[in-house]
Amino acid sequence: MIETPLQASRAPGVDRAGHSEQVTAPVDIDRVSRTFKRGRQAAVQALADVSLQAGEGEIVAVVGPSGCGKSTLLELICGLQRPDPGVVRCAPAALMPQRDLLLPWASALDNAALALRAGGIGRERARELTRPWLERFGLAEFERTRPAELSGGMRQRVSFLRSLLAGKPVLALDEPFASLDAITRAEMQGWLDHALTAEPRTVVLVTHDVEEAVLLGDRVVVLSGRPGRVVASIEVGLARPRRRADPAVVALREQVLSALGVSG
Repeated sequence: MIETPLQASRAPGVDRAGHSEQVTAPVDIDRVSRTFKRGRQAAVQALADVSLQAGEGEIVAVVGPSGCGKSTLLELICGLQRPDPGVVRCAPAALMPQRDLLLPWASALDNAALALRAGGIGRERARELTRPWLERFGLAEFERTRPAELSGGMRQRVSFLRSLLAGKPVLALDEPFASLDAITRAEMQGWLDHALTAEPRTVVLVTHDVEEAVLLGDRVVVLSGRPGRVVASIEVGLARPRRRADPAVVALREQVLSALGVSG
């Protein structure tokens, strides 16, 4: 059985000491810093005193310069790293990395069903549960197709579906469309907006694309250069779907660029 967002939002989180505790918001990051030490090399601080929250069903887009700790932030949310210091309280999260990481020998159906298989569901039952989702995602006729024969946009849809079927209340999306051409990327942004409207999750979306952040996010959090610090949290407050040419979208894009210290 796949957890609903409501059921999963009540699941216990883990604080930085590894203690299970009840989560009041799906994502609650409190004054987190993260420093990496690599042997004899100088320590590198990726994040500094970062606080960030995401409510149930909220899409928070995170933008910032390269190397400012955005991917590290997602790994903290997913429990793949621990802060030092600070506290991370998050409901269970599924990470969708920048690369789709599909198994080249497996069909689209079996790649999408991997999340269910990892949860202990048998192969045939996992396929049965996944097929209706492939149809919803416009992939029904490609269920037996291997990744090498899929377009970039189709591969990303399979990857997103795999993350969704993990049944986690939080999705951590790391530059999901960075490898796509501009036209396909625009199509996928519209597709993701529609998918999350139909199947809401709490989402933390890392992106270098400021326009993408405004088109998809309910809120845009801006990080400084390394070490990443929150320099702005901008409410979007626009109805969906959003149009690139909408003056309100353009104005918000300029506001985010200004927070980044970039002239539009």
